[in-house]
Amino acid sequence: MEQTAAILLRKVPWSETSLIVTWLTERFGTVRTVARGARRPKSEFAGALDLFYRADISFSISRKGDLQTLREVSVKEVFNVADAGSAGFYLASYFGELAGIAAPSMQPAHDVFDLLGRGIHFVQHAPASLKALNHFETELSRILGVHDPSGEVSAIDALASLCGIIPASRAMALKFFA
Repeated sequence: MEQTAAILLRKVPWSETSLIVTWLTERFGTVRTVARGARRPKSEFAGALDLFYRADISFSISRKGDLQTLREVSVKEVFNVADAGSAGFYLASYFGELAGIAAPSMQPAHDVFDLLGRGIHFVQHAPASLKALNHFETELSRILGVHDPSGEVSAIDALASLCGIIPASRAMALKFFA
């Protein structure tokens, strides 16, 4: 069984009682887990699986595929949408989606994990802003080694070249700063 600090990026129904939960972890980058029974009313995961929650998780690595089995979750910090507001929520969504794309699956991603944690913390304690969005993109491009200090290539263009995609959530976040 593996243990690591994690931030919940995405959750989708897998069956009537289970969820697929995607995490950004410190030790293993992006990790997809199945949380069996998580949708049951008396689940051991009740109240522990919500977007952008920071937690310590334990999971078993699958021998057959990329879907690991979530065993335990200990929530360390919750994400309060009321504190973040709509703009902060959309900004956190963009940060999470971009970090999830940038972090390799099942490989250490300490710096990306740390940046995402700081970004999510920021949107809960300060007004969301275009400056925060640009800072996150610039820092992520530095971490990934594609930052252009001359400024000829923007951070988002460098990230798009590396990752092959600009998350659609960026456009939603930008609407708040127009």
